[in-house]
Amino acid sequence: MSKYSIKEFIEATEVEEQKDEYFQLETPRILEVNLKEMVWAKLGSMVSYTGDIKFERERLLEHGTSRMFKKAFTSEGGTLMKATGEGQLHLADKGKRVTILELNDDIIAVNSNDLLAFEPSIEWDIKMMRRVAGMMSNGLFYVVLQGKGLVAITSHYEPLTLKVQENLPVMTDPTTTVAWSGNLEPNIRTDINYRTFLGRGSGESFQMEFEGNGFVIVQSAEE
Repeated sequence: MSKYSIKEFIEATEVEEQKDEYFQLETPRILEVNLKEMVWAKLGSMVSYTGDIKFERERLLEHGTSRMFKKAFTSEGGTLMKATGEGQLHLADKGKRVTILELNDDIIAVNSNDLLAFEPSIEWDIKMMRRVAGMMSNGLFYVVLQGKGLVAITSHYEPLTLKVQENLPVMTDPTTTVAWSGNLEPNIRTDINYRTFLGRGSGESFQMEFEGNGFVIVQSAEE
């Protein structure tokens, strides 16, 4: 249907009645958080809210000096904001598709650009793939999350999950890699030679290589 009356448009797009789920998808690209206390979310991801909610940018020393130094050297270290209070909060990130994952004592690593929100019960830390430093944005930063609770990640269009098996490694483009199972330690494969510097390379000069048993999630557009 391409044309709506005002009434029809409101009925088709209005917010659903509040449910008990802490995280739920209001649309495929908008996350609704039924906030009762606190949630961590990507800085700048708030679309709208109702109720009494306050927002505070994550402070450098909020999680100790170790994370402070990681965040001081990069603008891509997973900058977060803390939303506290009660109400309905809607989050989104540049129209990217939202996926809700439930961790049950699991560990998952997420590219810092693709982490939208997570429950305060989740433990997390920032990591950097140092071998990528100097090749892209001073390195590839990602966030390792573990414990019990909900995590919301984003992807350009529908995500694709690839199984990683023994003797069958998976290679991905770092700019399209969204997340991977926390037991995997990605390596960097490089294919840089004089043709790369002359601008005659394939454009895929380095890749992430995943070995072992687990999964990796990719998206169809570069970050």
